[in-house]
Amino acid sequence: MEKLEKIEKLRERAQVSYDEAREAYEQADGDLLEALIYLERQGKVRPPQGGGYYRSEQVEEPVGGGYDEREDDGKQFSAFKETLDKVWKFFYGLFQKGNSIDFEILRDKEHVLSFPVTILVLLLIFAPWLTIAAVIAGLFFGFHYQFVTKHEVD
Repeated sequence: MEKLEKIEKLRERAQVSYDEAREAYEQADGDLLEALIYLERQGKVRPPQGGGYYRSEQVEEPVGGGYDEREDDGKQFSAFKETLDKVWKFFYGLFQKGNSIDFEILRDKEHVLSFPVTILVLLLIFAPWLTIAAVIAGLFFGFHYQFVTKHEVD
């Protein structure tokens, strides 16, 4: 493989300019691995991901202008925070709507009991068989059920 092909290969692998690839290649006396290590030390190439050692030397932190792993952590944290905000807003909206609608129990068209739909949902989640059995049994004893909006729901 001739010099130009090796520099081209290094440039593609390291995602650097031809000038940077040529400089690294010459500094490493034509050894592509050493040229990659040289570019890593300068902070122009990201070190491989993973927990293992990839060479015996310690990598020094790049000084200015190099790749900073903390930037990715900040972006990931920001995306995670945005996702949490969306999830929070969704469940908060459901909670608000559940509390603005009442589940009413009537017998002979007289009001017996009413409570927010949120409570009904919690009962269905934590005691589904008991809740369903009570509703069905209530039907046999002449109870009727209805949902009533307390105020305008968004």
